[in-house]
Amino acid sequence: MSIGAKDRIDKLLVKKYASMKVDNPGLSSMVDPDKIMTAMNDYSSVSRSFMLLHQKLKDACRGINEANASYYKKGYVS
Repeated sequence: MSIGAKDRIDKLLVKKYASMKVDNPGLSSMVDPDKIMTAMNDYSSVSRSFMLLHQKLKDACRGINEANASYYKKGYVS
């Protein structure tokens, strides 16, 4: 997989936008980076908690199913 313009239209777009400024310095002052990092940390903590809770619930369900399982020998015809 290569990176870059492959056809004529892409090459023209690259040429057109190569000299344009893409950074918007006014945007960075609108968003506090510390708040973003705090939100990302909170989101990852909640996701991790849900993942651990899911694992505990899965283990509990497996234990209940194993305790209530009834096994019997099935006769096979040779």
